[in-house]
Amino acid sequence: MPNKALTQDNSWPLPKFYFKVLFSSLDSPASFQEVSGLETESPVNEYRQAGNQLLSTKKFPVMAKTGNVTMRKGIFVNEAKFSNWHLKFMGPSSPQYKENVVIQLLDENGARTMSWTLGNACLIKMTGTDLMSESNEIAIESLEIAFETLAVTNG
Repeated sequence: MPNKALTQDNSWPLPKFYFKVLFSSLDSPASFQEVSGLETESPVNEYRQAGNQLLSTKKFPVMAKTGNVTMRKGIFVNEAKFSNWHLKFMGPSSPQYKENVVIQLLDENGARTMSWTLGNACLIKMTGTDLMSESNEIAIESLEIAFETLAVTNG
């Protein structure tokens, strides 16, 4: 009979390096080197309550707030996908332009294991690469995206 302590189950944490990003207005998924800032938080209001000779504090979460997501990617020759997408946010109707962005974590077969949906997302900052004549690093651009809601789903 095998020693139960020495056998490994099939539960492993998911690796974070295989993912894709889907934009509602783009035809194909986008590849990014890094996505950071997938967070939401609920600040807490504290109320002091007296009773039975004790002073206690009650904590209640208030309206959730979201941060901004930053996405970094290499710059490719003749790729205007994000420059054109950026123009949608800079045009005359830009304050009204929002779309959903979905970040999917994939398994080794390319199947979705987890998704983060940024609801009503809008581009608030696009940063080009820094240039240095003494460097041999690749050119990286970054997008900063604000969003109103964050939905996390498995599978």
